[in-house]
Amino acid sequence: MDYAWIAAIVVAVLLVFFSSVRVVREYERVVLFRLGRLMGARGPGLFFVLPLGFDKTQKVDLRVVTMDVPPQDVITRDNVTIRVNAVVYFRVINPVDSVVKISNFMYATSQIAQTTIRNVLGQSELDELLAQREKLNQMLQRIIDEHTDPWGIKVSTVEIKDVELPEGMRRSMAAQAEAERERRAKVIHADGEFQASQRLADAAKIIGSEASTLQLRYLQTLTEIAADKNSTIIFPFPIEFLKAFLPKEK
Repeated sequence: MDYAWIAAIVVAVLLVFFSSVRVVREYERVVLFRLGRLMGARGPGLFFVLPLGFDKTQKVDLRVVTMDVPPQDVITRDNVTIRVNAVVYFRVINPVDSVVKISNFMYATSQIAQTTIRNVLGQSELDELLAQREKLNQMLQRIIDEHTDPWGIKVSTVEIKDVELPEGMRRSMAAQAEAERERRAKVIHADGEFQASQRLADAAKIIGSEASTLQLRYLQTLTEIAADKNSTIIFPFPIEFLKAFLPKEK
């Protein structure tokens, strides 16, 4: 009978021992409460808690969390309605604050991210949103991080993924871009014509300064035309070429 009591006591001690053991991974921390009082964070590794409900624990993950912000309808400063998708990267740097100072830091971070995106982008014009996205990303990261810092949350990156424009605005921007390309093409063409006219004027001055130059140019043109043997070419014959066969005046 004595051995049965000893065995029961040993089993009870082992059960209490194993129920008191906690193992925390490297990327985790456990916030410990003893009789309702905060005892701090534990981990990583092995630690013990008091059994029978004296100690309560809450596990917190310290890895970077990738949070998709739901699409937000935003009215820009120039009264254009757009829909914006974004992603927020953050992690817990103070597990105690993330448990004690906020009831659900994931939900709170999501809500503050949505509100900040609507406020910041609503103060920007559409052209600024499309052309200076990196600047707006940094502004969003700074503002959201300021709000979440008291909760022990560090927001490292905020990225605007996609900006959905109304169909009418897309057509207007496409027409504007096409008109801009046509304008550039016309300017380039006009500049080419201007440069070509300058070169032709310089060439005409050189050719006009020497009569033999004009004749050589004329013969060169005939040579180029004669390369096509399938054509009949009628061209005027300069009277100056006949002077060599006429009798010279005495």
